[in-house]
Amino acid sequence: MLNQRIQGLYAITPDKGFDITLIENAIKKHKVNILQYRRKNLDIKNKLDEANKLLELCKQYNTLFIINDDINLCQKVGADGIHIGQNDINARLAREILGKKYIIGVTCHDSNELAIDAENNSADYVALGAIFKSTNKPKAIHCPLSKITNIKKDINIPIVGIGGINFENQGLAYDAGCNAVAMIDGLFGY
Repeated sequence: MLNQRIQGLYAITPDKGFDITLIENAIKKHKVNILQYRRKNLDIKNKLDEANKLLELCKQYNTLFIINDDINLCQKVGADGIHIGQNDINARLAREILGKKYIIGVTCHDSNELAIDAENNSADYVALGAIFKSTNKPKAIHCPLSKITNIKKDINIPIVGIGGINFENQGLAYDAGCNAVAMIDGLFGY
């Protein structure tokens, strides 16, 4: 099952231009297991072009390729999966559209109920956070490490910790029960 590969370093592309060399260097240097393509304000033609380049890069390094929010783009490029937030399409509908071969991840902030609901609606993993203060989402809901430990007891799918994680504090997230840790600034150094 693909969701067994949801572990280790989960990189999220910075939304400050497209630098494939920067991304490739991070994948090589830090053995990135999962790469999420996240670009909010870009037209579909450029998104498609960037996503195709990243897909080839991920294949080269045996890295899972996840698309943020966009099911159509996920299908068009043949990514490994999609990550959705609480205001996006729900996991059950995403599964109906994508079928079983795609990974579906769901942001659950700090909520046990949302995590259980995501698993019940066929999500393959949940993202919890912000664990630490995040520069990318300064107003994000805080998810204490103790909450991750508690949620881990109630679900059987992997947990991705997100929010302010870097190489110095990632061990705390793993110790709390995260299977993977997501990094943007901590990895790309913005």
